[in-house]
Amino acid sequence: MSATTTGPDHGSQASPSGPRVIARKKRTPAERAKSVIWHIALLAVLVVVLYPAFWVLTASVKPNAEILTSISPIPTSITWEHFASAFDGMAGVPLWRFFWNSFVIATLSVLGILASCSITAYALGRLEFPGRKAMFAVVIATLLLPGQVMLIPQYLIFSEMDVVNTIFPLVIGKFLGLDAFFVFMYVQFLRGIPRELDQAATIDGAGHFRIFFSIMLPLLRPAIVTSSIFTFIWSWNDFMGPLIYLHEIEKFPLPRLLQSYNNTEAVSNYGGMMAMTLLSLVPVVLFFLVFQKFLIKGIATSGVKG
Repeated sequence: MSATTTGPDHGSQASPSGPRVIARKKRTPAERAKSVIWHIALLAVLVVVLYPAFWVLTASVKPNAEILTSISPIPTSITWEHFASAFDGMAGVPLWRFFWNSFVIATLSVLGILASCSITAYALGRLEFPGRKAMFAVVIATLLLPGQVMLIPQYLIFSEMDVVNTIFPLVIGKFLGLDAFFVFMYVQFLRGIPRELDQAATIDGAGHFRIFFSIMLPLLRPAIVTSSIFTFIWSWNDFMGPLIYLHEIEKFPLPRLLQSYNNTEAVSNYGGMMAMTLLSLVPVVLFFLVFQKFLIKGIATSGVKG
């Protein structure tokens, strides 16, 4: 046999002594100008988006008389009395109590969504039974129903049950699989899991409960983290529900407490409201920063695209 020797490729610029270096194409003046205009436009949009947060930050250290009278967001004098009064609480109720109320509502909401929506999605996405597609269509159709339409009927029901002024109306819906958005997200994620796993488990004698808890639930972890983040943030920031169902200040969560700073019959403490707003945002921001990589992964793998 004869060996064929191939000569060096003169078109290649690879060097045996180091990695190949690719010369960067020099941009034309028109391309540079286009890039500068694009970056300036992005910075302008960023300023518009971040201005409300900057205004809240500066208003929290302004005197009350300056918040509504001064046009400039930069305070002429800095005061920390708003934060001091915020830490003192309101009406004799300490600040930690309002944080605790928000934490309890948000935590129960997360547990309810995980327990109910995952099981509902497994039934609609993996099981075969008559009417499954029709039931799933009804679940998706509820996304088109505004929540305000159900406020009066729900309030009448909870009033007859004598559970108004408790957190029961705020969390019970989360345990009944009524959040169609998360049901849809779980179903989309389950559709990406091979059905051979179910078949193999069935051959080994596993039932639906064993398949769900031992196989599907661990594989649902990205979707679970995503739904937990959304539910925690939405429940923490919910204002309408506590405004309707909670009437005693010691039961208020933080969003409901913020409304108490605006008194139509007396002087409103806008500075205290801004300071409390910043304090209430701290847990949400920390929660999001810790789990943001799981949020991105969960959205990418569950088929929910904006």
